Amino acid sequence: MGLFGNWSRRRTLKKAHLPEVLWHRVVRSLPFLRGLSADEFARLRELAILFLAQKEMHGAHGFTLSDEIRLSIAIQACLPVMNLGLDLYAGWVGIIVYPGEFRVHGEEMDEHGVMHSYSDELSGEAWPGGPVILSWQDAGMTDAGYNVVIHEFAHKIHMRLGSEDRFPPPRAGQDASRWEDVWEDAYQRFCAEVDADEPTIVDPYAAEHPAEFFAVMSEEFFTDSGVLAREYPELYRELARFYRQDPAGVLPGG
Repeated sequence: MGLFGNWSRRRTLKKAHLPEVLWHRVVRSLPFLRGLSADEFARLRELAILFLAQKEMHGAHGFTLSDEIRLSIAIQACLPVMNLGLDLYAGWVGIIVYPGEFRVHGEEMDEHGVMHSYSDELSGEAWPGGPVILSWQDAGMTDAGYNVVIHEFAHKIHMRLGSEDRFPPPRAGQDASRWEDVWEDAYQRFCAEVDADEPTIVDPYAAEHPAEFFAVMSEEFFTDSGVLAREYPELYRELARFYRQDPAGVLPGG
């Protein structure tokens, strides 16, 4: 981070006032954090404080953001980068929070060159170089396998590391060929299950695009890790190396 970065970090942490009651109340509301060690909780807390100092959150449509809402979003956003650092979220500052799902309008050209207008209700959206947009109604859901905050911030990590045309590139030290093969095999298997109308461990929406598959499987990795490790063991291992975390505790030394 450099001398100035380290000084700024220490200053922010020293000046921060995060009541213990608030911290523990929010942590208890996020059941997928229960497996973290004391050291991991301490690291996550520091990152959440720094995240709140670096990012700007605003409520949309008159929605008032309480300290609890802000901290909950910060904790969930920081979980994927707990061992990687906040630099993966550099280059943008805004987080917009709607009380519920929000409507977006746009245009899309089909393969014949015809432009079509569309209107969708979304629970989250991440813009390249721009803000993250969230529905608090969805961000407050803690069901295993579903987490809109982790989903959108996985997109932000993907955008930071490379184009969202396919899967993100592996992190340093990972076998690039193996990474690509594991993701491609898992994605093709998942799409085949969806096409055959078979039960899937995550929302069939993940079959829409490789970038969505990465984001949805990141949700599963952090909130329902045991199921992912059982059903997609090779994919789980690659994600564990990518995020430098082993929530299911299945890797050697985990």
